[in-house]
Amino acid sequence: MTFYGQERSLQTNIERQPFKQNDQSECADAREKGMESMMAPGNGNGNYSDCVLIDLNTQIDFCKAEGAYPVANRDELVPALRRVIAWVKRNRIPVVSSVESHRLWEVSNSSLPALYCIDGTPGQRKVDFTLFPNRVWIEVDNTLTVPTDLFRECQQVIFRKRTDDLLANPKADRFLTHLTAVEFVLFGNCVESAVKYLTLGLLARNRRVTVVLDACGHWDPAAADLAVRQISAKGANLITVAELVERRQISLNRYSTKSKPNGSHNGNGSEHHDSNGNGSNGHDE
Repeated sequence: MTFYGQERSLQTNIERQPFKQNDQSECADAREKGMESMMAPGNGNGNYSDCVLIDLNTQIDFCKAEGAYPVANRDELVPALRRVIAWVKRNRIPVVSSVESHRLWEVSNSSLPALYCIDGTPGQRKVDFTLFPNRVWIEVDNTLTVPTDLFRECQQVIFRKRTDDLLANPKADRFLTHLTAVEFVLFGNCVESAVKYLTLGLLARNRRVTVVLDACGHWDPAAADLAVRQISAKGANLITVAELVERRQISLNRYSTKSKPNGSHNGNGSEHHDSNGNGSNGHDE
């Protein structure tokens, strides 16, 4: 088990862009266009929302002291994650989540610094408070087959991934590409890997991306600082949790707060259920 000495928050020297008077009107125009697109016949992944939250790898192995590979800023990260999740629930924002999902034989023969997020282990599970009652798991099988309207019934769509880049999962790539949203807001683990890769991938698709910096974990502060500079230079908006929770989002979603069976789609119409409340192991890629 890997632990770090002194835990510290990610510090950056990124200068914020000055507020432009036409920013508000631009956002309003984008929301109006998004609403029209969502309501058009044959379009839409569910009800319209200003933004979609993307929750990356908030798992026990990264977020708890007993985890196999806890992040260096764990003590500051977990309270920040709780504030973000509370804001999401209050504003009924749809959430795309990812979980690291490794097979033992893969990581045993790799250069990874620790064995973490192994299929079927307790550490692979998501931290409890990051799970929503209305959720669905999308299993990995190297196909593009995934319903694109899952947000009509589920608030949280969870993808498993074998690599640092969520977009390397073909189903996640297709789902995110077809989402109608003004903005993607990212948080989770870790800045120097999953957060950076997904931010750059979405920006390359001409999507608006915001990263909640103090709700992101990191292992190496220097590498994380470099990653933040890279995504900022490419056009990502950098905010804090305090700035996020001041927002009041437009959302027409009405998600049930009652728990449903934790179904997991294999993309072909069938479902798998398990009893651990944190999804099934699913298919190998």
